[in-house]
Amino acid sequence: MILHHKGASVWTISPQATVFEAIELLARKNIGALPVVEGDKLIGIFSERDYTRRVALEGKTSHTTKVGDVLTPHVATVSPQDSVEDAMRLMTEKHIRHLPVMENDRMIGLVSIGDMVNWIISAQSATIDQMHSYLSGR
Repeated sequence: MILHHKGASVWTISPQATVFEAIELLARKNIGALPVVEGDKLIGIFSERDYTRRVALEGKTSHTTKVGDVLTPHVATVSPQDSVEDAMRLMTEKHIRHLPVMENDRMIGLVSIGDMVNWIISAQSATIDQMHSYLSGR
């Protein structure tokens, strides 16, 4: 799947961290979501959407609210064997932008909708280049 092109490094956060710490990490790494892990176990995901809906709109303070209190607990995931098309279909159906990649109940990566779009553009560009070479006799 796409992890071969993107790499498997993932920024995560503890459910005990404050929302402020999570927002700082999102901003510093220029990412939109953080898997929430306890030990090696994925227990949820925290995204910019969680912040706006469960912290800002509810009048909570990011300096005292814990990530574990506002995360999205039921996380859709994919496996390394799933295709990019399967992942995009799941993202579209669930209206989500990030999918943890799981193997044997262990998170081995995270893909975003941006990763998917970049992969598709790259694949289409390669196909166009191959067709152009074939048609021009190279």
